[in-house]
Amino acid sequence: MLKEYINDAWLPILQHNHLDSFEALWALNKEDWFEPPNYRRGGWSGVVKTSIALPDGGSAGVFIKRQENHFFRSWRNFFRLTATFEREFRNILNFRKLGVPTLEPIYYCQKTVTGKLRAIVVTRELEGYQPFDAQCYQPISRLGKSRRRQLIARVATTLRHMHDAHLQHNCLYLKHIFVKEGPGGATDARLIDLEKAKWRPIRSIITTRDLYSLYRCAEGWSRTDRLRFFLAYRNEERLSVESRKLVRAIVKRLVHKNRRV
Repeated sequence: MLKEYINDAWLPILQHNHLDSFEALWALNKEDWFEPPNYRRGGWSGVVKTSIALPDGGSAGVFIKRQENHFFRSWRNFFRLTATFEREFRNILNFRKLGVPTLEPIYYCQKTVTGKLRAIVVTRELEGYQPFDAQCYQPISRLGKSRRRQLIARVATTLRHMHDAHLQHNCLYLKHIFVKEGPGGATDARLIDLEKAKWRPIRSIITTRDLYSLYRCAEGWSRTDRLRFFLAYRNEERLSVESRKLVRAIVKRLVHKNRRV
């Protein structure tokens, strides 16, 4: 069980703001929700956004996620309750260890308080990034060809790196891909919401599952956009035999889903 984690680089900053304890972070801006709390199964979780002072001046934006009595039982330790945030935080650490771009972790802790399992996750704000489903990218056809190609290629490359590590996101929607555009067409992408991410042994299953989810929500993407994305994802100039098989598997799932709807 991961009971507490503090990013060494952030410890002096947390101390400077008197936020280096579970109790202080739990109490901070408790009702100023960035996202309304989600109440379910006898527990709740919510997110606040705040700015903390840096020792040398300036400030940094951070997100503080708090939950109470949201837990799961793993097959390895069925009788031990574990906060669902622990699973997400472990995935953040694992993604970073494997070089897959995601959030910067600052703090994690879980405690039982008056019989209730509480957990906190603190991450740095992705300053300058926008979710790929933001209004400025919808529909994607409104963007210039060069800009559209660069964004699609960057997202595709980022997903390839994730899948090369045999990591399956399991909830891969545009809103969970954050992109940042810099001068000269430079782009960057980060993946968030990793609670359901898992290691999987079979790459083709990973690809089919995640890209099916992505294509379902990629409204406004033309067939050319989707082809360019897949070519960049596969790092190919033309679709190989294996790539064609993957495309057929994804399309089959999409068609089946549409028929059910």
